[in-house]
Amino acid sequence: MTPKTAAAILPSRNEAATIAAVSTAVDAALDDARAVVLHADSSDGPDTAEHFTAARSRARKVGLTGLQRGKGAQILAAARRAEISEADVVLIADTDTRNPDPTIYRALVSRVRRGASMAIADYPRHWDEANLTNHVARPLISAATGHDVPQPLAGDLAISREALAAAARAAAALPGELAACVNGYGIDAFLLLTAATVGPIDSVRLDEPKRHAGSFPHLPVIFHQAVPVLLHMTATGSRPITPPDSGPVVYRCADRALPPHRAETMLTTLDSFAASSGRYDDWPWPLPVANAWRAVNSGTPAADAAHQLWPHYLHRVRDWLTSGQQATTRQRTRMLAAAHARLQITLIPPAGASS
Repeated sequence: MTPKTAAAILPSRNEAATIAAVSTAVDAALDDARAVVLHADSSDGPDTAEHFTAARSRARKVGLTGLQRGKGAQILAAARRAEISEADVVLIADTDTRNPDPTIYRALVSRVRRGASMAIADYPRHWDEANLTNHVARPLISAATGHDVPQPLAGDLAISREALAAAARAAAALPGELAACVNGYGIDAFLLLTAATVGPIDSVRLDEPKRHAGSFPHLPVIFHQAVPVLLHMTATGSRPITPPDSGPVVYRCADRALPPHRAETMLTTLDSFAASSGRYDDWPWPLPVANAWRAVNSGTPAADAAHQLWPHYLHRVRDWLTSGQQATTRQRTRMLAAAHARLQITLIPPAGASS
């Protein structure tokens, strides 16, 4: 019997400062001369690829440069390579990580080898971060599919050969607008929700936040690429007959003081996004998420439903950042868990209740 091998995909764009450390940590985790580490790069210059090439590695390294820009496009281009499609498990790691840890990557690979279709990192996020995850992605995936994944958009994950092949086939069949979203930041939700149709999803719990580049300035792009995928795949896929019975929902918020100037900058940025976001109606959160999901379930294009949700989401993030500054860590986690439970009840009413 041929020994099973692993591979890794490192998607990057202008990550010269961190790519070598991530590559080295991934190589240490795989610890196999037969493994392949594939760098899928769409950088503006050669520096990132050069730093990847220069990093020492026991595994064989393959560099793909000049790829179509977009995290999803890079990952899918790599997935079509024989070096990746023949591996029994594929590790995908964020290349902007400033504290890459081989033990985390090793644990992800191990969980897939033990039977998961995907294993995804579950690290605590600072309370002012992860807004798309905490307010939309996690509660929506949980309510609509029964899979409560604490960090569904985490960039560090391992996926089985079968699940990655299923994702590649599904991506090729997507209509143009959704395909464009999956080629971008929609890839994380797409891989997770496709893998969930193949086998169990597992999480590797970590105690420390990951240090990486902030995503807040790119919030509009991330939202309008990730949310249509989330809405489409949760609204058109199969739903659980009953809500998941896994006990109380637990959110983790790593505490930190938010300097007044940073809070003011974030709120000003949100206001600039809202200037062209369309009409906002004061519906209590998370009712707008449920409305968007129902719209897609009734035939509204997912991108249109996401566009209608956008101003409500901006309002929610503004409220969260404003109220969160005065709240304790325990209060923040309770607020997130309460909104999560409200969406669960809204989408899947308890037995005997009217919907």
